[in-house]
Amino acid sequence: MTRYQVERNSKKTLLAIFLSLFVVAQVFPLLWVASYSLQKSGDLFGPELFKLPVNPVWNNYVRAWFDGKIPQYLTNTLLVVIPSVTLSTVLSFCIAYACTRMQWKLRPVAWFIITIGLTIPIHTTLLPNFIWYNFFGLIDTRIGLIISYVAFSISFNAIIFSGLLAGLPYSMEESAFLDGAKYRHILPSIIAPMAATGFATVGVQTFLNHWNEFIMANTYLMSEAKRTLPFSIIRFQGQYSSDYAVQFACMTLVALPPLLLYFIFNRWIVAGITAGAVKG
Repeated sequence: MTRYQVERNSKKTLLAIFLSLFVVAQVFPLLWVASYSLQKSGDLFGPELFKLPVNPVWNNYVRAWFDGKIPQYLTNTLLVVIPSVTLSTVLSFCIAYACTRMQWKLRPVAWFIITIGLTIPIHTTLLPNFIWYNFFGLIDTRIGLIISYVAFSISFNAIIFSGLLAGLPYSMEESAFLDGAKYRHILPSIIAPMAATGFATVGVQTFLNHWNEFIMANTYLMSEAKRTLPFSIIRFQGQYSSDYAVQFACMTLVALPPLLLYFIFNRWIVAGITAGAVKG
């Protein structure tokens, strides 16, 4: 074996070790929460860093589901997340198309405004938005929260779409224009199917961000009847301050739908990110 082969194998081994440690660091917290959600609260305090439940306490999930008002919070979350994900995905696709494949005078200015949105922290907008929402009667409404979610998602989503759209061929698009097609026909029938991986990437990433968001929901939502899923965990921390097993069960229930969604669309997400990175 030559020196070059030895160095190459050593690099592969080190890379495999690093990736394995990274996977363990990412997966271990999820397994830790899921394991302790099936134990009694008194079993959580001990010298073991991780232990499997000998006698699983499934009643923790029953209490988390009913006492944590998971059905109510889940419904409220879906009523906010589904419209916000749909609007932010469609709008960012249209913006990315206009700034990437169309020629117009103010395109650089529009693209600058879109990209500068990535530099604005959420915390700096809470008070101004709260004042404006209060003026227009949008406090404690789902519409106000949807507007905030869409506004903070468009910049990042448009950049993802632009990297993908920049690599698409112009031939089919030009043929459609020669046949008399308009933009309202070309976008849904030609460009959108070619950018399907981008829709999967943007849609899932936006769903994950909106599903787990708490700061804006806590600022703009006041009534208990409209609060979203993250409030179920806060509810247990106040009402069951010593019953940690039920809190972990609630965390598991809240985290399960995004995990399933990510695993289902994982192939399309990776393909969309890779296409944007290579062609953008």
